[in-house]
Amino acid sequence: MSLRIYNTLTRVLEPLSPLEPGHVRMYVCGMTIYDLCHIGHARMAMTFDVVQRWLKASGLRVTYVRNITDIDDKIIKRALERGIAIRALTDEMIEVMHRDVGKLGIESPTLEPRATDYVPQMLDLIGQLEAKGLAYKSTSGDVNFAVRKFPGYGKLSGKSLDDLRAGERVAVLDGKDDPLDFVLWKSAKESEPEDAKWNSAALGHDYGLGRPGWHIECSAMSCQTLGESFDIHGGGVDLQFPHHENEIAQSEGATGKPLAKLWMHNGMVQLDNEKMSKSLGNFFTIREVLAKYDPETVRFFLVRTHYRSALNYSDVHLDDARNSLKRIYTALDLVAPVPVSIDWAQPFAARFKAAMDEDFGTPEAVAVLFELASEVNKTRSAELAGLLKALGACLGLLQGDPKLFLQAGTNMDEATIVAMIAQRASAKAAKNFAEADRIRQQLLAQGIVLKDSPGGTKWEVGQ
Repeated sequence: MSLRIYNTLTRVLEPLSPLEPGHVRMYVCGMTIYDLCHIGHARMAMTFDVVQRWLKASGLRVTYVRNITDIDDKIIKRALERGIAIRALTDEMIEVMHRDVGKLGIESPTLEPRATDYVPQMLDLIGQLEAKGLAYKSTSGDVNFAVRKFPGYGKLSGKSLDDLRAGERVAVLDGKDDPLDFVLWKSAKESEPEDAKWNSAALGHDYGLGRPGWHIECSAMSCQTLGESFDIHGGGVDLQFPHHENEIAQSEGATGKPLAKLWMHNGMVQLDNEKMSKSLGNFFTIREVLAKYDPETVRFFLVRTHYRSALNYSDVHLDDARNSLKRIYTALDLVAPVPVSIDWAQPFAARFKAAMDEDFGTPEAVAVLFELASEVNKTRSAELAGLLKALGACLGLLQGDPKLFLQAGTNMDEATIVAMIAQRASAKAAKNFAEADRIRQQLLAQGIVLKDSPGGTKWEVGQ
């Protein structure tokens, strides 16, 4: 294939060569659902939504797995604070997550496994690691992974063992043989609710009451859904260490096989040049953003920056995204597109493909859309307008009604606007240009921009 992807593991662009010809298997670390998803979560989901869209547009079959973490310390804490069962909290948050990311046009993954449904498989994996001398029971009752006994540890992050530090989710507990060791099975605490505890004995293991650590869940779920080795593993760059590093150690330590051929990591969304996160309290939820901006503007804002780059969030950038998207929709409003099948040899399509085939180069692909929109404005070609819409679909863009997009966001009703445009036309016909200009300015004060053309006057919402 011509598609090349930057592999975080090897730090070079590599051609995509699926283990099974014609079929790409991709696993992405999803959300920990104890609260509303923020725009940083949307960036991750959007990144791999575009990836799977382009893989399909390239003629490949895709099995896309994005997991849900539905048990961890934060979830337990939030359920206790609200006085509800853990399952009630996570069911509610999953429904909300689906609704919020769905509004952004993010398609559902092929499979969406929940961690709590795979505890038996996690215990089996822990058993395999213990049998190979890579896991041990600590005096605290936990089961830990022995990091220094896995020779390849650090190959994803590129750091030596002496440089590595335990991740923020991994507490340094008594009983560890090494501070870098991480927990596979957490021994139950009396203070924890009963629905946060699993009886390992009932599942064929002697690790006592407890629950899985965070890292082991993805090793178990990816193996069960995609096999011991698959094509692409993805997630936010903040997961590169320790989460993904630990996944490699667990999975490859147990199977002796490479976990994933290619590792992809999207950049973080930043606020004032600082990572947006719930732990820092500097975040905006998806629904907060959608209360101010339409979903396609938010999608365009996320898509037009390359997935590996950091993305700075601000109202200024979102306003610019809407104005930019309006330029393309204006072309589609001017010329009604006819449905087309993309001919990838066509010059615009070929350049779009070349951009996307080079590590999903959305900035260059979006630039092609703008150039194509300019050509539509010049030529009035319905076929080119159709191509513009078809290429936009590869990014999940430009599928709405142009008029509705351009006219969205005003408090004035359409009938009033149309009536005022008619009054202005009458004033111009009577050569009362002062009155015509007054009406234009009155509409402009309400955010309504008029655009005159030989075919008549159209209106849209300006900034």
